[in-house]
Amino acid sequence: MEEKTGNRPHACFLQNRAAANLTGVREVVSFDENQVIMDTDQGLLTLKGKGLHVSRLSVEKGEVDVEGTVDSLAYSSNEAYRKAGQPLFARLFK
Repeated sequence: MEEKTGNRPHACFLQNRAAANLTGVREVVSFDENQVIMDTDQGLLTLKGKGLHVSRLSVEKGEVDVEGTVDSLAYSSNEAYRKAGQPLFARLFK
């Protein structure tokens, strides 16, 4: 099964390394005060920093606001993450 991208616009606005506003987020995979991992339409996005806090999350709109000191943003493939959510038989008999 091929992954569809661009279902909704993905954007990341970083303001003074203190606040990030993101769109095109499918889900927040995990978060703590040092790292927030999100599944976006463009891949997994990892924000690293200090004192990070998800201040707003709208799953319906795919919007997330993160506050705190952002040190880095990194994208990676979300293919393995997506496959992990599939049933075992779907992964075996593709």
